[in-house]
Amino acid sequence: MKLTVRQMTLIALNAAVISVLAPIAIPLAGQVPISLATLAVMISAAVFGKWTGAAASALYIVLGILGMPVFAGFSSGAAVAFGLSGGYIFGYIALAYFTGLFAEKAADHTGRELYALLIAGMVIGTVVLYAIGTVWFMKFTGMTLAASLGACVFPFIPGDCIKMAVVCLLYGRLKPLASKVLKEKR
Repeated sequence: MKLTVRQMTLIALNAAVISVLAPIAIPLAGQVPISLATLAVMISAAVFGKWTGAAASALYIVLGILGMPVFAGFSSGAAVAFGLSGGYIFGYIALAYFTGLFAEKAADHTGRELYALLIAGMVIGTVVLYAIGTVWFMKFTGMTLAASLGACVFPFIPGDCIKMAVVCLLYGRLKPLASKVLKEKR
């Protein structure tokens, strides 16, 4: 697949947005903080589609591995990306793909159908992200599934629901602007 300059620019800009929001984190008693990364990933994918969102998420991960302080709490490096919470970090790619896939399907709909599809994509993407991250976490810690879910999933569900609502609110404003920019010929 050959990327255009416009596509590369969109991927880079979306990776930059993720990189700015993701370090903002609220530490929890467990070892996985609440960050704004999933919010940024969902917005990116909802507005620009599955491939741009997934590529931007992958670029964000590469930036973090290379040492830019873009992970939660302004951390960075391969030790973080491949460490305890690395599965959740790599799960952002799946979150972006499913959010974008359903957002693309939603483009042909309006009102409740549009938002139902958008929410379905974010929920499915979040479930896949949790699955990848939780299995990874269990391999690292040796914790049981129940203990891992209690540490790494259940505390995050309310925040993820709020983030999904924010994405829905922003989507209605950002998607028309993005569509206009994408249609412009220069």
